[in-house]
Amino acid sequence: MLNRALNHLEELLVTFLMGAATVIIFISVMHRYLSGYAIPVLQDWLLSLNVGWAQELCIIMFVWMAKFGAAYGVRTGIHVGVDVLINRLDDSKRGKFIVFGLLAGALFTGVVATLGGHFVWENGAHHAFYSFFGMQMGDLYEGPTTPDLEWPTWIVYSAIPLGSSLMCFRFLQVTWSFLKTGELPHHDHGHVDGLEEVVPPVDVNLYGMDDNLHMHDLKHPMVGDKKPGDKKGSE
Repeated sequence: MLNRALNHLEELLVTFLMGAATVIIFISVMHRYLSGYAIPVLQDWLLSLNVGWAQELCIIMFVWMAKFGAAYGVRTGIHVGVDVLINRLDDSKRGKFIVFGLLAGALFTGVVATLGGHFVWENGAHHAFYSFFGMQMGDLYEGPTTPDLEWPTWIVYSAIPLGSSLMCFRFLQVTWSFLKTGELPHHDHGHVDGLEEVVPPVDVNLYGMDDNLHMHDLKHPMVGDKKPGDKKGSE
């Protein structure tokens, strides 16, 4: 139950960030484009709007989307990997190499999460934490802010420890699932989500050119093409 809720939260976060960033970029581009036209009232109103923060916000959103999207990729097996040599090994050796690779990924992302968390804490998160709970701050470093939005940078950089921690958890989750079932998550790159795959009938020639829209090779007709003299063709 908890894992399912985490999966939905992960997908919703990535979907929201992607959709919101797309809308913000579209509005920013249209604002810049329409402001160049001398349209009464509209041009003055557009010039009065400040959308200089849009680029910075979209960069932040794409960073967060990339970090949590990477964790989603580990869970669904969407990451590209070179496994030519591993697939040539026998099952026992192949399984060991796969487990080693997954644990190496968990170790790396765990280290990044730890170092990232320390950096965020020292970059102003500890000041915000002490200030929120009314604790004595002393000479704690408040931390810088972003140029346009003037947000504390530790909030932006929090994507590193949070996303890396989730990615580390996904590596461990996939490792445990592989040890139990011997299977890895697989993503079909040729499949489009939301579309059902149509399996053609066995007796249909996908390369046949009997639709009167293509040039026909009468000397070497393909299977499924109508040959000269066929009753169906003469009718």
